[in-house]
Amino acid sequence: MRSLDPVIGSKLEDAVNYALNQEQYLRAFLKNGEVEISNNFAENAIRPFVIGRKNWLFSDTVKGAKSSAIIYSLIETAKANGIEP
Repeated sequence: MRSLDPVIGSKLEDAVNYALNQEQYLRAFLKNGEVEISNNFAENAIRPFVIGRKNWLFSDTVKGAKSSAIIYSLIETAKANGIEP
């Protein structure tokens, strides 16, 4: 990767620079076999929140929005631990 010589200002240059700047994080799974190479589990866990964002725009109060966030966090934590909420 360090031998690539992309055109200055190109998308490839951006991609190469990004990869080089993130190298320590990209190699983390090679150093520790317990680190997942994919974040699909995390992405799937937060999907209900992303889908529900439009609904939360209509929360009447800050306290109500915080309460909803707490409940959703508890539910998703229970699911992640194999507990039926």
